[in-house]
Amino acid sequence: MEEQITQEEEKSRKVLTQKEEQPSHNGKELKQLDFIKIFQILKKHILLYLITFPAAIIIAYLLVASEPRYYTCTVKMAPEFSSMSSSSISALASSFGVDLSSGGSSGNDAIIPELYPDLMQSVDFKTSMFDVPITTSDGKVKTTYYDYLHKYQKTPWWNNIFSKLFSKKKTVEADSAVNPFKLTKTQSDIANTIGGNITCSIDKKNYAISISVTDQDPLICATIVDTAKARLQDFITEYRTRKARKDLAYTQSLYNTAKATYEKTRRAYAAYSDANTDVTLPSVQSKLEDMENDMQLKYNTFTQYSQQLQQAKAKLIEQTPAFTTIQNATVPVKPAGPKRMIFSLIIGVIVIFIDSIYAFIKQ
Repeated sequence: MEEQITQEEEKSRKVLTQKEEQPSHNGKELKQLDFIKIFQILKKHILLYLITFPAAIIIAYLLVASEPRYYTCTVKMAPEFSSMSSSSISALASSFGVDLSSGGSSGNDAIIPELYPDLMQSVDFKTSMFDVPITTSDGKVKTTYYDYLHKYQKTPWWNNIFSKLFSKKKTVEADSAVNPFKLTKTQSDIANTIGGNITCSIDKKNYAISISVTDQDPLICATIVDTAKARLQDFITEYRTRKARKDLAYTQSLYNTAKATYEKTRRAYAAYSDANTDVTLPSVQSKLEDMENDMQLKYNTFTQYSQQLQQAKAKLIEQTPAFTTIQNATVPVKPAGPKRMIFSLIIGVIVIFIDSIYAFIKQ
């Protein structure tokens, strides 16, 4: 019995000794053994990788190839400043909605640069793009931007299947004039599409305005971004010069009235003077003096309004914002997407990851 107990104690000591010696192995050897084991597990399922990876690449490429290619065009512009005093720069900057004073507020200006993106997403702006004439790059389609988005957009083949299976029966809408206050269903959808195609961003450091347009045709893409830039400039100009134009119109009407009155008085004086050239009666001379004085008053009024008219024109020019184009619109050569090879490779990597998980679970 004692010998058996002694043998069992020796065995237990050997086992403890082996357990104590295991942690002393180098960590690199353990890692090497782990990688070898992992490789062996994955190698058993090599056939699975050879089947699923190429199949996933081909299927993903075919799916993404069904998506129509799209192009992106971007223009950049900025307010134009000249070298002048700080007060003059601040006055000029305010005409663009830019405040150079501390705090970043724009004084009494309601349309600050941060609101330009919201402005371009307004219904009025989007519907103003409906009538833009466009021509496709191959020259086969010449129509308005509204009709192009409504009738000539390419879609994946599965969209047609889903629309037939799940969409309700469409009611044919009669062509009606565009009323931004009350759009039809089709007009609203087209407006939302335009809002998604056109994006505007403002660099808060230098107030540079970037406008980008995405479209399936490169020529239409460049046409629309150039038109959107012009429409935004027109809106800002119209807003900034609204009061100056009203003042100019009012001063112009006063000027026209004063000019007509002066010319009428001058003709009356000339006619009366010609008719009484050789007359020396005091009453005639007195009337001539009165008419001459009245003509002089009308002339002074006419001269005053003429000066005010020139000032109003100068103020309108001063209030008109100037923009410097940093980057002009150009027809893109390469499509911006979809990235077919990148998408296919990502799907392939995901499939390899799923296959590896399956191999470990099955092992």
